[in-house]
Amino acid sequence: MEARSRLIEHIEVAENTTAFRFERPAGWEFRAGQSLDMTLVDPPETDAEGNTRAFSIASAPHEPALMVATRVRSSAFKRVLKGLPAGSEVKIEGPFGDFTLHNNANRPAVILAGGIGITPFHSMVFDAAKRKLPHRIFLFYSNRRPEDAAFLKELEALRQENANYKLIATMTEMEHSRRSWNGETGLIDHDMLGRHLAGASNPIYYVAGPPAMVNGLRTMLTGSGVDTDDIRSEEFSGY
Repeated sequence: MEARSRLIEHIEVAENTTAFRFERPAGWEFRAGQSLDMTLVDPPETDAEGNTRAFSIASAPHEPALMVATRVRSSAFKRVLKGLPAGSEVKIEGPFGDFTLHNNANRPAVILAGGIGITPFHSMVFDAAKRKLPHRIFLFYSNRRPEDAAFLKELEALRQENANYKLIATMTEMEHSRRSWNGETGLIDHDMLGRHLAGASNPIYYVAGPPAMVNGLRTMLTGSGVDTDDIRSEEFSGY
Protein backbone atom coordinates (compact mmCIF):
# COMPACT_ATOMS: atom_id res chain seq x y z
CA MET A 1 0.00 0.00 0.00
CA GLU A 2 1.29 3.43 -0.94
CA ALA A 3 0.18 6.47 1.02
CA ARG A 4 1.16 9.92 2.18
CA SER A 5 1.88 10.61 5.83
CA ARG A 6 2.90 13.57 7.95
CA LEU A 7 5.53 13.82 10.66
CA ILE A 8 4.13 14.15 14.16
CA GLU A 9 7.42 14.54 16.06
CA HIS A 10 10.94 13.27 16.38
CA ILE A 11 12.51 12.21 19.66
CA GLU A 12 16.08 11.50 20.67
CA VAL A 13 16.05 7.90 21.96
CA ALA A 14 19.83 7.49 22.41
CA GLU A 15 22.99 9.37 21.52
CA ASN A 16 22.94 9.97 17.76
CA THR A 17 19.70 7.99 17.44
CA THR A 18 16.34 9.54 16.65
CA ALA A 19 12.83 8.09 16.51
CA PHE A 20 10.32 9.63 14.11
CA ARG A 21 6.56 9.29 14.66
CA PHE A 22 4.30 9.68 11.63
CA GLU A 23 0.55 9.77 11.20
CA ARG A 24 -0.77 6.34 10.33
CA PRO A 25 -2.80 6.45 7.11
CA ALA A 26 -6.30 5.01 7.26
CA GLY A 27 -6.29 1.30 6.53
CA TRP A 28 -2.51 0.98 6.77
CA GLU A 29 -2.06 -2.40 8.50
CA PHE A 30 1.10 -4.33 9.28
CA ARG A 31 2.46 -7.16 11.40
CA ALA A 32 5.04 -6.62 14.13
CA GLY A 33 8.53 -6.94 12.64
CA GLN A 34 7.67 -5.74 9.14
CA SER A 35 9.22 -2.77 7.34
CA LEU A 36 8.25 0.13 5.12
CA ASP A 37 9.86 2.25 2.42
CA MET A 38 9.90 5.99 3.08
CA THR A 39 10.43 8.57 0.36
CA LEU A 40 11.14 12.23 1.02
CA VAL A 41 8.90 14.64 -0.90
CA ASP A 42 10.81 17.40 -2.75
CA PRO A 43 13.83 17.34 -0.40
CA PRO A 44 16.11 20.41 -0.40
CA GLU A 45 19.12 18.18 -1.05
CA THR A 46 19.81 14.68 -2.28
CA ASP A 47 22.77 12.44 -3.12
CA ALA A 48 23.59 9.34 -5.12
CA GLU A 49 21.79 7.12 -2.60
CA GLY A 50 18.47 8.71 -3.51
CA ASN A 51 15.42 9.85 -1.56
CA THR A 52 14.01 6.49 -0.42
CA ARG A 53 15.07 4.28 2.48
CA ALA A 54 13.73 1.09 4.03
CA PHE A 55 12.95 1.18 7.75
CA SER A 56 11.77 -1.47 10.16
CA ILE A 57 8.59 -0.31 11.86
CA ALA A 58 9.43 0.19 15.54
CA SER A 59 5.87 0.82 16.71
CA ALA A 60 3.49 -2.04 17.44
CA PRO A 61 0.43 -2.66 15.25
CA HIS A 62 -2.00 -1.49 17.92
CA GLU A 63 -0.40 1.96 18.20
CA PRO A 64 -2.03 4.91 16.42
CA ALA A 65 1.22 6.29 14.93
CA LEU A 66 3.92 4.73 12.78
CA MET A 67 7.38 4.99 14.33
CA VAL A 68 10.78 4.41 12.75
CA ALA A 69 14.16 5.02 14.33
CA THR A 70 17.63 5.47 12.92
CA ARG A 71 21.18 6.37 13.75
CA VAL A 72 21.82 9.91 12.57
CA ARG A 73 24.58 9.82 9.97
CA SER A 74 25.91 12.26 7.42
CA SER A 75 23.85 11.44 4.34
CA ALA A 76 21.56 13.82 2.50
CA PHE A 77 18.54 11.66 3.39
CA LYS A 78 19.37 11.62 7.09
CA ARG A 79 20.09 15.36 7.19
CA VAL A 80 16.76 16.18 5.54
CA LEU A 81 14.82 13.71 7.69
CA LYS A 82 16.40 15.04 10.88
CA GLY A 83 15.48 18.60 9.92
CA LEU A 84 11.87 17.99 8.93
CA PRO A 85 9.43 20.14 10.90
CA ALA A 86 6.26 18.62 12.32
CA GLY A 87 3.59 18.37 9.66
CA SER A 88 6.03 17.63 6.83
CA GLU A 89 4.77 15.10 4.31
CA VAL A 90 6.51 11.89 3.24
CA LYS A 91 5.47 8.97 1.07
CA ILE A 92 5.35 5.52 2.64
CA GLU A 93 4.95 2.16 0.94
CA GLY A 94 4.49 -1.28 2.41
CA PRO A 95 4.42 -3.15 4.63
CA PHE A 96 7.16 -5.53 3.53
CA GLY A 97 8.81 -8.68 4.84
CA ASP A 98 8.10 -11.75 6.93
CA PHE A 99 10.53 -11.06 9.79
CA THR A 100 7.72 -11.73 12.25
CA LEU A 101 7.17 -13.82 15.36
CA HIS A 102 6.55 -17.50 14.68
CA ASN A 103 3.13 -18.99 15.37
CA ASN A 104 4.05 -22.04 17.48
CA ALA A 105 4.00 -20.70 21.04
CA ASN A 106 5.54 -23.95 22.34
CA ARG A 107 8.86 -22.81 20.88
CA PRO A 108 10.54 -19.88 22.65
CA ALA A 109 11.77 -16.86 20.71
CA VAL A 110 15.43 -16.00 21.32
CA ILE A 111 16.12 -12.52 19.96
CA LEU A 112 19.67 -11.26 19.41
CA ALA A 113 19.71 -7.53 18.67
CA GLY A 114 22.62 -5.19 18.11
CA GLY A 115 22.27 -1.40 18.16
CA ILE A 116 19.58 -0.03 15.86
CA GLY A 117 18.72 -3.64 14.97
CA ILE A 118 16.38 -3.38 17.97
CA THR A 119 13.66 -1.66 15.91
CA PRO A 120 11.71 -4.69 14.57
CA PHE A 121 11.99 -6.38 17.96
CA HIS A 122 10.67 -3.29 19.74
CA SER A 123 7.51 -3.77 17.68
CA MET A 124 7.43 -7.53 18.34
CA VAL A 125 7.79 -7.47 22.11
CA PHE A 126 5.26 -4.68 22.65
CA ASP A 127 2.85 -6.45 20.32
CA ALA A 128 3.32 -9.71 22.25
CA ALA A 129 2.59 -7.93 25.54
CA LYS A 130 -0.47 -6.17 24.18
CA ARG A 131 -1.95 -9.36 22.70
CA LYS A 132 -0.89 -11.44 25.73
CA LEU A 133 0.84 -13.97 23.49
CA PRO A 134 2.00 -17.08 25.36
CA HIS A 135 5.43 -17.23 23.69
CA ARG A 136 8.46 -17.14 25.97
CA ILE A 137 10.64 -14.32 24.64
CA PHE A 138 14.31 -13.81 25.49
CA LEU A 139 15.65 -10.49 24.17
CA PHE A 140 19.43 -10.16 24.17
CA TYR A 141 20.26 -6.52 23.36
CA SER A 142 23.88 -5.50 22.74
CA ASN A 143 25.23 -1.94 22.64
CA ARG A 144 28.58 -0.32 23.25
CA ARG A 145 27.27 1.77 26.18
CA PRO A 146 23.94 2.51 27.87
CA GLU A 147 24.07 5.92 26.18
CA ASP A 148 23.81 4.15 22.80
CA ALA A 149 20.93 1.80 23.72
CA ALA A 150 17.73 3.05 22.09
CA PHE A 151 14.49 2.34 23.97
CA LEU A 152 16.37 0.67 26.85
CA LYS A 153 14.22 2.03 29.68
CA GLU A 154 10.91 1.07 28.10
CA LEU A 155 12.24 -2.37 27.19
CA GLU A 156 13.24 -2.82 30.83
CA ALA A 157 9.84 -1.61 32.05
CA LEU A 158 8.03 -4.03 29.75
CA ARG A 159 9.09 -6.86 32.04
CA GLN A 160 6.38 -5.71 34.44
CA GLU A 161 3.71 -6.26 31.78
CA ASN A 162 4.73 -9.65 30.38
CA ALA A 163 5.97 -12.43 32.63
CA ASN A 164 6.94 -14.45 29.53
CA TYR A 165 9.42 -11.77 28.43
CA LYS A 166 13.02 -11.52 29.61
CA LEU A 167 15.46 -8.75 28.66
CA ILE A 168 19.20 -9.42 28.79
CA ALA A 169 20.99 -6.18 27.87
CA THR A 170 24.76 -6.20 27.50
CA MET A 171 27.34 -3.45 27.00
CA THR A 172 30.62 -3.99 25.16
CA GLU A 173 32.53 -0.74 25.84
CA MET A 174 31.67 0.36 29.36
CA GLU A 175 35.13 1.87 29.71
CA HIS A 176 33.85 4.69 27.47
CA SER A 177 30.58 5.23 29.35
CA ARG A 178 29.70 7.97 31.81
CA ARG A 179 27.01 5.82 33.42
CA SER A 180 27.01 2.91 35.82
CA TRP A 181 25.89 -0.51 34.62
CA ASN A 182 25.02 -3.61 36.63
CA GLY A 183 23.98 -5.87 33.75
CA GLU A 184 25.87 -8.13 31.38
CA THR A 185 29.02 -6.91 29.64
CA GLY A 186 30.76 -8.20 26.56
CA LEU A 187 29.58 -9.61 23.28
CA ILE A 188 26.64 -11.98 22.98
CA ASP A 189 28.24 -15.41 22.88
CA HIS A 190 27.57 -19.08 23.57
CA ASP A 191 28.31 -18.70 27.29
CA MET A 192 25.96 -15.75 27.71
CA LEU A 193 23.16 -17.58 25.96
CA GLY A 194 23.76 -20.63 28.12
CA ARG A 195 23.47 -18.61 31.33
CA HIS A 196 20.03 -17.27 30.43
CA LEU A 197 18.41 -19.96 28.28
CA ALA A 198 18.30 -22.86 30.71
CA GLY A 199 15.06 -24.71 30.08
CA ALA A 200 14.33 -22.91 26.80
CA SER A 201 13.69 -25.92 24.62
CA ASN A 202 13.97 -25.84 20.82
CA PRO A 203 13.81 -22.07 20.29
CA ILE A 204 13.55 -20.02 17.11
CA TYR A 205 16.39 -17.48 16.87
CA TYR A 206 16.02 -13.96 15.48
CA VAL A 207 19.11 -11.86 14.73
CA ALA A 208 19.31 -8.22 13.62
CA GLY A 209 22.10 -5.66 13.75
CA PRO A 210 25.22 -4.63 11.84
CA PRO A 211 26.23 -7.14 9.12
CA ALA A 212 29.39 -8.29 10.90
CA MET A 213 27.46 -8.98 14.10
CA VAL A 214 24.68 -10.82 12.28
CA ASN A 215 27.14 -13.01 10.40
CA GLY A 216 29.15 -13.72 13.55
CA LEU A 217 26.07 -14.70 15.55
CA ARG A 218 24.75 -16.93 12.77
CA THR A 219 28.13 -18.68 12.66
CA MET A 220 28.13 -19.06 16.44
CA LEU A 221 24.61 -20.51 16.46
CA THR A 222 25.18 -22.98 13.64
CA GLY A 223 28.48 -23.98 15.26
CA SER A 224 26.49 -24.76 18.40
CA GLY A 225 24.24 -27.11 16.46
CA VAL A 226 21.31 -24.79 15.69
CA ASP A 227 19.63 -25.67 12.39
CA THR A 228 19.77 -22.84 9.87
CA ASP A 229 15.99 -23.21 9.41
CA ASP A 230 15.61 -22.06 13.02
CA ILE A 231 17.59 -18.81 12.50
CA ARG A 232 15.96 -15.72 11.01
CA SER A 233 18.09 -12.65 10.43
CA GLU A 234 18.19 -9.14 9.01
CA GLU A 235 21.22 -6.90 8.51
CA PHE A 236 21.12 -3.20 9.36
CA SER A 237 23.78 -1.25 7.49
CA GLY A 238 24.62 2.32 8.43
CA TYR A 239 23.00 4.12 5.52
